[in-house]
Amino acid sequence: MEAAGLWGVAGRQMRGRSWIKALRQEEARQVRARIAELERDLMTTSSQGRHRRLEAGHELRNAKFRLKRLEECIAEIPERLER
Repeated sequence: MEAAGLWGVAGRQMRGRSWIKALRQEEARQVRARIAELERDLMTTSSQGRHRRLEAGHELRNAKFRLKRLEECIAEIPERLER
């Protein structure tokens, strides 16, 4: 049996705010890296087809939207429980 307080409903392990916040921060870091990669790809003068550029543009727009949502989520997660 694990330490008290780590197990919640139906025996599932509970995670703290800091763990969830760290996950979201890592996800945001990965999305930022993908955004940078897509922007570099779109700015290069390679012979990408029009269809590929459109796909990259759509992916870039979606990644920026996802990053905005992640940043909002991260901002709302307090570091510590206020008492």
